[in-house]
Amino acid sequence: MSHVFPRHTKSELPIAAGGDGCYLIDAQGRRYLDCGDAAVSCLGHSNPSVIGAVQEQVEQIAFAHTGFMTSEPAETLADLLVEHAPGDLDQVYFVSGGSEATEAAIKLARQYYLEIGQPERRHVIARRQSYHGNTLGALSAGGNAWRRAQFAPMLIEMTHIAPCYEYAEKPDGESSFDYGQRVANELEAEILRLGPDTVMAFMAEPVVGATLGAVPAVEGYFKRIREICDQYGVLLILDEVMCGMGRTGHLFACDHDGVAPDILCIAKGLGAGYQPIGAMMCTAQIFDAIRNGSGFFQHGHTYIGHPVATAAALAVVREMTQRDLPARVAVMGQRVQSKLEAALGQHPNVGDIRGRGLFRGIELVADRDTKAPLDPALGVAGKIKKAALVEGLICYPMSGTRDGQLGDHILLAPPFIIEDAQIDEMVSKLSKAIASVI
Repeated sequence: MSHVFPRHTKSELPIAAGGDGCYLIDAQGRRYLDCGDAAVSCLGHSNPSVIGAVQEQVEQIAFAHTGFMTSEPAETLADLLVEHAPGDLDQVYFVSGGSEATEAAIKLARQYYLEIGQPERRHVIARRQSYHGNTLGALSAGGNAWRRAQFAPMLIEMTHIAPCYEYAEKPDGESSFDYGQRVANELEAEILRLGPDTVMAFMAEPVVGATLGAVPAVEGYFKRIREICDQYGVLLILDEVMCGMGRTGHLFACDHDGVAPDILCIAKGLGAGYQPIGAMMCTAQIFDAIRNGSGFFQHGHTYIGHPVATAAALAVVREMTQRDLPARVAVMGQRVQSKLEAALGQHPNVGDIRGRGLFRGIELVADRDTKAPLDPALGVAGKIKKAALVEGLICYPMSGTRDGQLGDHILLAPPFIIEDAQIDEMVSKLSKAIASVI
């Protein structure tokens, strides 16, 4: 019996023993095409530049506490991220993962308003069926009912408006643009309900990942969100932990929507799996409020700005920018979409195939015409995950798509280096897995 506390005690997992490009290899030598490791392994599993950067940094200095020293890779990585960042993002706060990044963002928003003399601002508004992490603050912001349920008595009070979920929630007869404006205006209504002087931030994913299955907002939605935030002095926090760092065809996902946040959170693809790392970025205006005020952001973790982690991420971001991988992602993403539509577009239980770049979701339904979800008692998502593993494919099926209980989807997030033959392999293996379950 293993002494490792697993995610699920009733699952027996293969042991990962190696990696080769887009493939993971288990201890028995079996190869799995990795298209669903939570959108982490964007460069595959054997990138020599990143491996070399990690090895070189470990030999120089493995750790220096940021309360005493900074490090060259952290400084250089921050400069590179700011160079490519949208809008006025100017400062980078390194953490060890996505939940830490969103937690830091919430705390920074609160401290910012304290520093500028608006202590009454305390409310965060987010969206239903969002996911912002598993720490208590991040979980409070997240709107996934299933993840929140058992911890509800411990969560911070935050409110949630509708997501921009066109497939399931746009009424017939309403244009996509009008739908987006209507649900965006829910933010203004909620700000007014809470009191404009009490709201500090609105948090959202530009493309909703795990809980909805690669759902992008319709055109104009985030521009209207930005207008509302500006009108009421509310900070816009964008969570790009899963959808950012090239995943949707832009280095920063919000560039597609033509908006820039006040605070932005990244992780997953930032380290590409080679080291655990995330980051919170903020504007100079927010940073200056701290610098010219107390001078101290009352937050921190032991491993923030870790030299080896930032060295790995620096190599990752250089790979992305120097090879223009986001542009490749946009092209390959269209090929994935076309292949999925050809193979599954007429499947009686496939309701929607969606996403951006190499971030694609397939929503499974009981009835294509009515969009009725499958019976949750069937456990379709979990069965497809197991069936795909048998076929040699790692994908990311999830249940609770519609409301945390009803609905099933499959999330696909292959490495940016995927080739046409591997796209065919992914679609073929996924089709077999779906056929074996439904």
